[in-house]
Amino acid sequence: MQTTTGQTTTGQSTTDATGDRRNASSSLRRALGIVMFLAEDRGHPQGATLTELATGLQLSKSTVLRLVAPLRELRLVDQDPESGRYRLGPQNALLGQIYLERLDVRQAASPLLHRLAQDAGETVHLVSFEPPEIVYIDKVESVQPVRMHSRIGNRQPAYCTATGKAFLAHAAEDVIESVIAAGMPPRTADTLTSPERLRADLALVRQRGYSVDDVENEQDIRCVAAPVFDHTGSVATAVSVSGPSSRVTRDRVPGIGALLIAAAGAITERLGGTVPTGVSR
Repeated sequence: MQTTTGQTTTGQSTTDATGDRRNASSSLRRALGIVMFLAEDRGHPQGATLTELATGLQLSKSTVLRLVAPLRELRLVDQDPESGRYRLGPQNALLGQIYLERLDVRQAASPLLHRLAQDAGETVHLVSFEPPEIVYIDKVESVQPVRMHSRIGNRQPAYCTATGKAFLAHAAEDVIESVIAAGMPPRTADTLTSPERLRADLALVRQRGYSVDDVENEQDIRCVAAPVFDHTGSVATAVSVSGPSSRVTRDRVPGIGALLIAAAGAITERLGGTVPTGVSR
């Protein structure tokens, strides 16, 4: 009898512990739901009332009050003393800053670059922008026997490269002007050498979501690129697919562009970035 009773007690303890974990997990998800609700733009820029939180999250007011209490203690949520509205607390800014400071763009992008290189079958680059040039900061080689020559650290003009145009399409006017002022000499017979043609091309980039170096920077090399955005909606980096024009044909460009848009979007998400309104994705 004692053994049986002991076994029963042990089973009940295990069940109780499992139930406690489930309840704690459910409470955590709902508490984080409050933070996410306040983070999203729901037409309440000054915060949300208790009723709005309860209605929006489909919880009772008493449950919201219970869940919001520890969030207020941690300063993840603040309550305005006059209006009573709840809003994000300052601790969120600190966490965001720490996240961004510790973020390694190359590390975050690496698995997606390798997948892109496999899907496209060509060389993939990750680049930064130092006007009037772009700089290769990472590279995944094509497995093809014939491929383009490049190395990390190389610089190329922004006006005639796909990655450069991915940056310029979303850059401020003074940045575009500085690139144009630095000169637009022909690199190949197909280089865009006039500001008017460059600006028309940048408008097309914004419309379709990806840019093209149509054998404009290097003979017999065609490149397609897409921008990666940071948390401010600015272009943080750009990713490209490059290869001989005999393989990266004009017919393949839309398909490669679609792959790039998907990859750049995934990297943007990993960086905690925001795609600006109106940008094709």
